[in-house]
Amino acid sequence: QVQLVESGGGLVQAGNSLKLSCAAAGRTFSSYTMAWFRQAPGKEREFVAARSWYASNTAYADSVKGRFTISRDNAKNTVYLQMNSLKPEDTAVYYCASRTGTIPSAYKSDYGYWGQGTQVTVSS
Repeated sequence: QVQLVESGGGLVQAGNSLKLSCAAAGRTFSSYTMAWFRQAPGKEREFVAARSWYASNTAYADSVKGRFTISRDNAKNTVYLQMNSLKPEDTAVYYCASRTGTIPSAYKSDYGYWGQGTQVTVSS
């Protein structure tokens, strides 16, 4: 079983950067894939980025490719989402998710563990 807790959200101005953290607790993460999803008001939850825990396999949504980077710190059992060049359309609640397996997936149904989310608001 995996427990996930997101942090680092807040209010930022467009063009600035923000780094989200996802602290994970569980028996092992060597065969897990971690991901970030987001959900804006009135919209469906959408895929943002994913990465295998120890491997370097990554996947990004087209809307954030080149601006966002997913990474991890094995010693701290923490996954990060570095968000640069933020836009107002990036405003959403960001969720950390986890699944068994080493292949990144963009499908919500593939992830069995979710955090409670952290709010990111980008002003013009």
